[in-house]
Amino acid sequence: MEGFMNKLNKCLSLFLGILFLLALVGCPKKAVKKEEIPPPPPPEEVEKKPPVEEVKKPELVLETIHFDFDRSDIRPGDAEILKKNAEILKQYPDVKVTIEGHCCPIGTSEYNMGLGWRRAESAKSYLVKLGISADRLKTISYGEERLVTTVESEYWKNRRCEFKVE
Repeated sequence: MEGFMNKLNKCLSLFLGILFLLALVGCPKKAVKKEEIPPPPPPEEVEKKPPVEEVKKPELVLETIHFDFDRSDIRPGDAEILKKNAEILKQYPDVKVTIEGHCCPIGTSEYNMGLGWRRAESAKSYLVKLGISADRLKTISYGEERLVTTVESEYWKNRRCEFKVE
């Protein structure tokens, strides 16, 4: 039986050797298809436009008007200034303006806040009479909060309306 086992071992070894060789080289390998990824599409050409410039509001300078002590009526000289301001505003119909009323520090803060408001409203009314739409004009009072000077002999500089372009 030993002879039979040797033959069986030889046959088995031969069979396994052939099987190994066939597995190694005997079967052709299938070609692996590489999935080709197409290149990305070129970026869409955006119509080149010149850069848009920001619409700048005109740099308008409107003159300040002044008032007599404890008054809100428009003085003759300041009426001329308001006429000039109105002519400028007529050239720029989309421009809006805030009219700021100011006072000197004489009197109470509450009284001066009211006086500043009356001054701003007086200037607004005058501009409206000159043809400027009231919708373009806003009023505010700062009373004595924003003094130009604290020198008593120059308090007249504080009794004013300033025009701020929005």
